[in-house]
Amino acid sequence: MGAPRLLLLAGALVLTLCVPTGVAHASPWSDRVDGWQTSSPADVGLSKSALRIHAGFARERGSSCLAVVRRGRLAADWNWGTPRTTPREVFSITKSVTSALVGIAVADGSLALDDKVARYVPQWRGTASAGVTVRNLLANDSGRFWSAESDYSLLIKAPNRTGYAVGLSQQYPVGSAWAYNNAAIQVLDAVLRKATGKPTDAFAQQRLFGPLEMSHTRMTRDASRRSTQVFFGLQTTCLDLARFGELYLHRGRVDGTRILPRSFVRASVGRSSTPLNAAYGYLWWLNRSGPLRGATDPVDAAGQPLVPRTGQLAPAASSRMFAALGLGGQVLMVDPGTGTIAVRLGTNLTEPAGRSFAEVAAIVTDAVR
Repeated sequence: MGAPRLLLLAGALVLTLCVPTGVAHASPWSDRVDGWQTSSPADVGLSKSALRIHAGFARERGSSCLAVVRRGRLAADWNWGTPRTTPREVFSITKSVTSALVGIAVADGSLALDDKVARYVPQWRGTASAGVTVRNLLANDSGRFWSAESDYSLLIKAPNRTGYAVGLSQQYPVGSAWAYNNAAIQVLDAVLRKATGKPTDAFAQQRLFGPLEMSHTRMTRDASRRSTQVFFGLQTTCLDLARFGELYLHRGRVDGTRILPRSFVRASVGRSSTPLNAAYGYLWWLNRSGPLRGATDPVDAAGQPLVPRTGQLAPAASSRMFAALGLGGQVLMVDPGTGTIAVRLGTNLTEPAGRSFAEVAAIVTDAVR
């Protein structure tokens, strides 16, 4: 992943190669940009020069936008190639939104984390998957079938992705193996639809995107038009995702209104959800130290990594940082310690998730004074 400070050493070169444009740096308490009150970086304790260096680096990486929010104010906002309010695909950042929808359903009393998934998916009753809980799906330790072909080819080709995911088998004992399992997560569409009585995308619009004023955001459906895609497919913008980040920064409240239970936020991003992967909460990535797993680690017959790793995604950054990550360098980073949110979206499809986490964590560690 590289030490974050190396970004600063290379910064002068990056800046001369690609000076960022379209930045919104307004004086404090003045203008608004897409609903956000703006501020100069200095007025919220951020280094303008560090932000410009990282913006140059993001642009060089093929990013389409970079936004930094601190103390509730937009201090930096760059857009390249795509207009600020144009929604774009953010891949697995969708998963963290799905986690929030589960939290809202928990607050409503529509489901509980320790409910058996079979309560909502009758096809699993009396099978080896009968013991899988909603919590297991959020923690990625359900033991449901995973293979690269299934997750990255067959699931994608399936007209009804929820139907395909539900129909897979149990591969390992529940809770015994960690896997970045898109198909298992897609089953949460069936759970949410049954528990709430609404299509998942409609539930998201009514209970999450609307209240947060995420006006450029929507979940999408698969080719069957029956299933909402909950492992990827979210269409959104940098500034809308910053609003989502604020919800978690403020422990489930926005503008005095509670949307998520504080306990659910703490369980999602405040501690590891499983001893099998210290870097994972409830469909969020964490900067906790301990055993680390990646999306496609080779595993043995019991689902355990062939090359065990321990460490931290961003060793130079706060262990309290957490992020929603998506394929191609999509990152929503939240740092509770400094009250800072950084969002970077783009089109670089070769960016590993761990590298993305460290790069955007460095924006915060380098810029906060």
